[in-house]
Amino acid sequence: MSVVTVAAVDLGATSGRVMVGRVGDGILSLQEAARFANGPVATPDGLHWNIQQLYSDVLAGLREAATRASIASIGIDSWAVDYALLRGDRVLGQPFHYRDERTARGVETVHAQVPFADLYSHNGLQFLPFNTLYQLAVERDTGMLDVADRVLLVPDLMAWYLTGEKVAESTNASTTGLLDVTTHGWNGELMDRLHLQRTLFPSLVQPGDRIGSLLTHVAVQTGLHASTPVIAVGSHDTASAVVATPMTEPGGAYISCGTWGLVGVETESPVLTVAAREANFTNEGGVDGRTRFLHNVMGLWLLNETVAAWILEDGGPFNLSALLDAAAAVEDAVPVFDANDSRFVAPGDMSGRIALWCTEHGVWAPTSRAHITRSIVESLAAAFASAIRNAGELSGQEVRRIHIVGGGAQNPLLCQRTADRAGLPVIAGPIEATAIGNVLVQGRALGATEGSLESLRDLVARTFNPRVFQPKGH
Repeated sequence: MSVVTVAAVDLGATSGRVMVGRVGDGILSLQEAARFANGPVATPDGLHWNIQQLYSDVLAGLREAATRASIASIGIDSWAVDYALLRGDRVLGQPFHYRDERTARGVETVHAQVPFADLYSHNGLQFLPFNTLYQLAVERDTGMLDVADRVLLVPDLMAWYLTGEKVAESTNASTTGLLDVTTHGWNGELMDRLHLQRTLFPSLVQPGDRIGSLLTHVAVQTGLHASTPVIAVGSHDTASAVVATPMTEPGGAYISCGTWGLVGVETESPVLTVAAREANFTNEGGVDGRTRFLHNVMGLWLLNETVAAWILEDGGPFNLSALLDAAAAVEDAVPVFDANDSRFVAPGDMSGRIALWCTEHGVWAPTSRAHITRSIVESLAAAFASAIRNAGELSGQEVRRIHIVGGGAQNPLLCQRTADRAGLPVIAGPIEATAIGNVLVQGRALGATEGSLESLRDLVARTFNPRVFQPKGH
């Protein structure tokens, strides 16, 4: 088997990156070609993604990647649930951001047509008010679906921009609420009950499938060869992250920790029990037909949004490491709030909302930055530990260790307190798990490596040295 070099386009809800990865027999490396900001834009009609700017940044990143190596293929992953509406080859406006307030209007409408218990039996998804089917209910009620003839999720939209091919990758499609949790195909019955035209949704592709080659103008703009294929990967970023989570032994659970904390275990089939539904656990599609049985926790969004406000307040440089050190040095108890409270979903005054939660629940509200930060970390660690316990009990798996991958792996206080509260060792890393998983699926599709997910994870474990946090108790 030969070594190949590929480009991984990894788009997160706060930043994006283009990574150059090399993969082969016993070989795995990653190099950053470009990194760029990504965030919501407020307009009179709501909160949107600046999708053209994002695409422009992707092209620039691919152009830089082409200067560094001969790129054999491209894979794209992104955050879930958000989409663009198209009519023909025209995008109908900027895609809405999942934190836009309009999403709540779709919940009542959908549940009036299909009660949540019934929905869960069809799609296996936890209740999140911004899931795609709730957003599409709003589009339907405002008449936008009378105009549109296609829905493309964000990574599929980027793949269409690059290749001209309109498809839906299965792991991300599983987050829409419109995929059948048992057959893994589009659920036409559910679409009919929700008055969504079946023709809106393109054909499904699986991780490892070839989507298409670059359009001529894309090849010219990037310097890549026109024959360069775009290969479907686990296009939901968590699906790619789980591929690269080094769970090489039984008993591993994962926390893919970035803007959100996706906390769960991998299963061979969905868990559709009443207990799983009541615990608000989700069954999302994974690579190679696996199921990601997990619960969404608010994640580093809480800390990032809080720090962003302090940066504006200071009007100058901000030392996050010093803040985390100060938080770690806090010796007195801090309040532990419900990190999953819906009040924390929207952008805005996070520290003020934390104080309000504390006041409403009869506990003191932290005021210093160190105490607020420690309170956020403790609350996230408590939510992570609780979700890990539930994941093990609901799936029937004995969890023996927790893998934290993504940005949260760089936060030693969060990793240690999660280990302490869960009473289990935490293995932190790799940080760029999503891009690594993206690269591995491309490499396997190109024949540079082979085998099961376990063999891919073994390569990750042999390549990246994690940091281990042993539980110290409360």
